[in-house]
Amino acid sequence: MKIDWAALGSVFGVSLSATVTLVALFTLGLVGLSKHEAATEQGGTATLARSGAYACFALCAAAVTYGIYLIVS
Repeated sequence: MKIDWAALGSVFGVSLSATVTLVALFTLGLVGLSKHEAATEQGGTATLARSGAYACFALCAAAVTYGIYLIVS
């Protein structure tokens, strides 16, 4: 049995970068929602923070959906 180390390294690198990107996007979404809540408690509006948070969550959902599509097809 021969292991293709280049392919294994490539899969490892792509999966690591995808994981880090998804975690970062989800974290940015949570930060945006917390900024929105903090602004509304102080009487202001932070629609940009809420919109950015929703965009981050939408990108996370799109990436997960694409991953499931790749697995199924």
